Amino acid sequence: MPSNVVAVLHDVVMIPHGIPDIGWSDLCYGLVGCLRPGNPTQLQKQIEQRWSSDGNNLACLSVRSGFDLFLKAIDLPGGSEVIVSAITIPPMVQILEHHGLIPVPVDVDIDTLSVDPTELELLIGPRTRAILVAHLFGSRMDLKPIAAIAQRHGLLLMKDCAQAYAGSEYLGHSTSDVVMFSFGPIKTQTALGGAVLHFRDPTLLSRMRQLHATYPCQPKCPFWHRVVLFMLLRLLTRPPILQLFARVCRWRGIDYDQLLSQNLRSFSGGNLIEHIRHQPCVPLLRLLARRLRNKQASGIKQRMALVQRLTPYLSAHYCPGLQALCHTHWVIPILTTQPEQIARRLQQEGFDATRSASSLAVVSPPAELFTAIPHQAADLMEHVMYVPVYSAMTDADIQRLVHVIDDVEKQYDLIGLM
Repeated sequence: MPSNVVAVLHDVVMIPHGIPDIGWSDLCYGLVGCLRPGNPTQLQKQIEQRWSSDGNNLACLSVRSGFDLFLKAIDLPGGSEVIVSAITIPPMVQILEHHGLIPVPVDVDIDTLSVDPTELELLIGPRTRAILVAHLFGSRMDLKPIAAIAQRHGLLLMKDCAQAYAGSEYLGHSTSDVVMFSFGPIKTQTALGGAVLHFRDPTLLSRMRQLHATYPCQPKCPFWHRVVLFMLLRLLTRPPILQLFARVCRWRGIDYDQLLSQNLRSFSGGNLIEHIRHQPCVPLLRLLARRLRNKQASGIKQRMALVQRLTPYLSAHYCPGLQALCHTHWVIPILTTQPEQIARRLQQEGFDATRSASSLAVVSPPAELFTAIPHQAADLMEHVMYVPVYSAMTDADIQRLVHVIDDVEKQYDLIGLM
């Protein structure tokens, strides 16, 4: 979850998004770690044992790396169908397609951010081999009915928990074949990369370890560059520096929000499969092991407390997932009729609202299957906007934020009536 800071810009308090959930001591540790030798096998084992005592875990470069490795190990027949949450990150779909598999989206309920078990079961056909569900925005859906369907039809159940990490409180549903947790740059308790996957079948895990061992190791230099980059990004938390940076961006015609978002991503540009088929380097493993020494993720409680203060003021603006089984609010999305206009106005008023806090997108149904368009998912992503969160926000800040949203919506409602 991106932590947030306060900066002065245009004589108003600015609350931007996109600052990683990592402090200076961990960044310095990561930088020094690039200069020290280490045993990757020992570090990987340390991480996996720390995650859970059963040993059925694999530490890898990213969730995408682990997901690709999993599909490589199970080797599903080409043309097999995989039912996926209709909202997910595009690389997960790309990886499925790379393995010759057909992603079939199942719609997402806006109230709970969960998939409908009844609709999911209707999508199961003779070529269906697996189900991939994604927990969204920090919420968690009830997996029991989905797991029951998977078991009844003999399907693999894959769970993407990249946005749902909650420390030791939640390590995945026991009936899932694979559960994937991310520690990428914008995630809660980030290690600037890395992932931990948990498997139900130790034999499958053994096969994956053998495949994983054939991958080249991630070079240290790119990780060193990432640590330095995030040190520079942390400097932007200082009000005078952020003020200067934002002014320079405007002067140069650069979208400051887009620039930060691009630099906070784990992988950008180039061949995705080539990028992800690496073992994590020693400094990344060392930093991940350090971050997992304390799996309490205390920042989550602060986020949840802020949302409890925020949501009563947002009663007129729907927040997706408020009826979810559990919610840690990795980001705070709201639905509005004018997301682009409101985001721009909020930025002018000192609230760095954005539409790009995550890279989520709607999965299009395959044309050959004639399945329905996931309407709720499409509606959510068309109207979603992410509001900034900062633990020091006052009730006055919150009221001012909501007032700006109301004001813009009223203006456009009047234009629509003219």
